[in-house]
Amino acid sequence: MDIKQNRKLTELKNIGKKIAGRLNEVGIFSEDELLIVGAVEAHRMIKEKYPNETIPVCYYLYSFEGALMDKHWNDIGENKKRELKLKIS
Repeated sequence: MDIKQNRKLTELKNIGKKIAGRLNEVGIFSEDELLIVGAVEAHRMIKEKYPNETIPVCYYLYSFEGALMDKHWNDIGENKKRELKLKIS
């Protein structure tokens, strides 16, 4: 994957202020940091920080993967979604 630049999280697809804030709370502040950590680990970190909260996979896991692929979360494909869900199970 080409890294275009080290963009702010809110400049990435699928990442709004709330999700960017959650990523910041677990130490992820940029596209490069999200790329290094990866979608699965970022999702795990947020779930760990908020153990009593339901974290919808489409809002977090799929959004992170889509952001890294520069795609809307729903366009990452069903196979990729299944693969990601297996990694968090």
